Amino acid sequence: MRWHCRCTGRNRNFSGSVCRQTMANWVIATHERWFEDFFQRLRSELLSNEILHADETTLTVLREDGRKATQKSYVWVYQTSGDSERPVVLYDYQPSRTGEHAKAFLTGFSGFLHTDGYEAYHCKLPPDITAVGCWAHMRRKFTDTLKTLPKDAREKHPAQTGLRYCNKLFELEAGYTEKRLSFQERFQARKEYSFPIAEEFFAWAKNEYDRNPVPKSAYGAALTYAVKQKEWLMHVFLDGRLELSNNRAERAE
Repeated sequence: MRWHCRCTGRNRNFSGSVCRQTMANWVIATHERWFEDFFQRLRSELLSNEILHADETTLTVLREDGRKATQKSYVWVYQTSGDSERPVVLYDYQPSRTGEHAKAFLTGFSGFLHTDGYEAYHCKLPPDITAVGCWAHMRRKFTDTLKTLPKDAREKHPAQTGLRYCNKLFELEAGYTEKRLSFQERFQARKEYSFPIAEEFFAWAKNEYDRNPVPKSAYGAALTYAVKQKEWLMHVFLDGRLELSNNRAERAE
């Protein structure tokens, strides 16, 4: 079997060894010829849902026209939520983290979008997309705070209070799942049990925040996150289909 190597411009006999650039070119050509239409069909299916998850992560591209190998690039992931009958996960490579990329990809989508606290999801998307904050990120702020402390100081630190509030919300969610509540039943249960705890948590966080902890400390960062992310974190109570965290998208990265 003979094949053409684009690295050297020569025809070669197949011996089981193909240069990496040639294999990369094969993948690119296959995508352009056969999979682009398939990708767009999946994107249409994804955007037809009312609830999605989104996240982005960094990667390094060694050789890219007009960019240095040290510059960060990003892969954005978009995924259907747990209520979808036809799950879809799509990845979108972009050279930057600007919110314009999410806005362009989500053109035609209207509904709820699970995200982390990245501000681009809050100010760059159209008003018919409602960002839903991630309580797992909120909880992590308090666990990270406690990890910075000596073990004998952790139990008495006020970060434990914030952690207990977050843990209680997740415990309630686990109970709703165990009871196999319908989405409407989950909405009502959250309204009765979870919502008051969240309100109490934010009242506590605002009081702690106003006491002026060291703003650059881990605890200060956790309280700042709570105060500034309240609007989006509370959006989880708008619909029983919504989830307490954005872990679906993070696991897909």
